[in-house]
Amino acid sequence: MADKTHHYEVRTRWTGNTGSGTTQYRGFDRSHDIEAEGRPVLKGSADAAFRGDPSCWNPEDLLVSALSECHMLSYLALAVAAKVNVVAYEDRATGTMVTRADSSGDFSEVTLHPVVTVADESMVEAAEKLHARANQVCFIARSVNFPVHHEPVVKVADEA
Repeated sequence: MADKTHHYEVRTRWTGNTGSGTTQYRGFDRSHDIEAEGRPVLKGSADAAFRGDPSCWNPEDLLVSALSECHMLSYLALAVAAKVNVVAYEDRATGTMVTRADSSGDFSEVTLHPVVTVADESMVEAAEKLHARANQVCFIARSVNFPVHHEPVVKVADEA
C-alpha cells in the first residue's frame, strides 16, 4: 500500500481579552475556543497552575487524551484482525510534565491504564499482547518524543 498524506485543520481562537489585551501577564484570561468544521466547540484554557480555568480543557489534557484515544482506536482495529472480541474498553491515562526555570517544559512520560473486557477467556493472552502492537502503530505515540507506557488489565465479560 502506498503512503498517503492526511491533513487536519483546527482553529484556536483566543476569547480571553478582558479589555486591555496582553499589557499585563495577570491582566488577561487564558480562555479560548478550539474549533473544527462540523464539530462541537471545545472550551479551552491554560492549566490552573498557569492561571487557567480548571473547568476547561487545556493543551496538556488534550495531549494525554490524544494518546489515550489513539491507542484505543489502534487497539480496537488490531483486535478485529486478531479475532479478539473486545466488548468494553476504558482507560485512565496519566501524564507527567516538568516545567523549567526558564518557563519551558516538557512531558517526561504518559502512562495508559486501559481496562479491556473480552468476550471469552481464550482471548485474554492475545488481548494482552495487542497493547505493544497498538503502541507501535498509534500515530500519536509515534509522534511524541517521550515514552508512552502501558499498564493494561484484561477482563473476561463473564467475570467482569
